[in-house]
Amino acid sequence: MKNITVFLGSRTPSNPIYLEAVKELATKIAINNHTLVYGGAQVGTMGILADTALNHQGKVVGIMPKVLADAERLHPNLTETIVVKDMHERKATLQAMGDLFVSMPGGCGTMEEIFEVITWNQIGIHNKPYCFMNIDHFYDGIKTYVENAHDLGFISTQDYQKIHFFDSVDALFSSDLI
Repeated sequence: MKNITVFLGSRTPSNPIYLEAVKELATKIAINNHTLVYGGAQVGTMGILADTALNHQGKVVGIMPKVLADAERLHPNLTETIVVKDMHERKATLQAMGDLFVSMPGGCGTMEEIFEVITWNQIGIHNKPYCFMNIDHFYDGIKTYVENAHDLGFISTQDYQKIHFFDSVDALFSSDLI
């Protein structure tokens, strides 16, 4: 069993393809007896992820900074809730608990979280796998950026080969990352 840390949005996107992918990911995490670790919110795709995993009897751990918990954004039905001091402690806890990091489509916070995971891997703080779920080509721009940064020598070949993009949840679960 692995702890799968998922980064994703606190808003609900207009295209239902992203909601379906979130539900599929949560279902696969739960039915494969992995633990879902995420930001702890009950709103947006974060709430859909947690609800779906819980509906499939999955274990769900939410990590939320006190300021957001006080604003009643915390999901009330999680298996385990960890309230931390601030966003920095949240990210550190998400990373410490995760065995694999999955970036679903999301906003700026999602990007910050996954790029910190990548950076910490590059400087040797952890050696855990991570990936982008490139649902409906959402991360094509990031993929182009990473390829360009590698081609220009800003990312080593060793680090470049650790950055994975999957077009579907099935592709992720068929990979050697899980």
